[in-house]
Amino acid sequence: MITAIIPTFNEEKFIKNAIQLVAFADEIIVIDSYSADKTVEIVKQHNVKLIQRTFDDFSSQKNYAISQAKNNWVFILDADEKFSEELQNEVQTIVKNNTNKVGFYIYRNFYFLDTKINYGGWQSDKVIRLFRKDKCQYNGNLVHEIIDFNGEIGYLKNKLDHYSYRGFDHYASKLNQYAALQAKALLKQNKKVTVLHTLLKPPFRFFVHFIVRKGFLDGIRGFILATIHANGVKNRYIKYWLFKNNLN
Repeated sequence: MITAIIPTFNEEKFIKNAIQLVAFADEIIVIDSYSADKTVEIVKQHNVKLIQRTFDDFSSQKNYAISQAKNNWVFILDADEKFSEELQNEVQTIVKNNTNKVGFYIYRNFYFLDTKINYGGWQSDKVIRLFRKDKCQYNGNLVHEIIDFNGEIGYLKNKLDHYSYRGFDHYASKLNQYAALQAKALLKQNKKVTVLHTLLKPPFRFFVHFIVRKGFLDGIRGFILATIHANGVKNRYIKYWLFKNNLN
């Protein structure tokens, strides 16, 4: 009835726990972007379907895995996410009751430096992770992929816990990767970028996270997050210029 899909790239620290969390699913697919650590080795120790595919963008990667799913209901879990037994029961109940909704938003608790972040915009983070594959599909956005759906979308009561921080360098590197993908998307869409984007948008991003969305209430963690994400915006436009001039 349910296929659980876990996208991976160098997730040796989290993949075992992620597989155990979705053990309730009737099928588990791990789609791996040719990890260089022990992720694949660990995956092969479990009764799951492993697919290795060269990464092009997040939407294409997930859509390919979805196309391989045996069941119509799909549950997507990132390897660095966790959830409670209550969420598992909620997911199973929804699928069992054959709801008329085609998908569901799940809110996420974001953890940074081992602490839950309550402000800065992360408090409203939600993603569609449970859906019918015949009614929903990821679109082509390179980074912040969204799901196009045909039908009514609901909301789950229970939340996912997101632990994406594994160290400052790792987190900054992750955002740098996103910046490169976003820069390529801008080029592909023939978007015009000027020096003003590089000068004005990074401090504006900091202002939104730290002041408007009250990230200052998370203290030093809120300041660090706002700073890192502002730098990510700056890197996006720098990389755009480098790619456009074939200097990267």
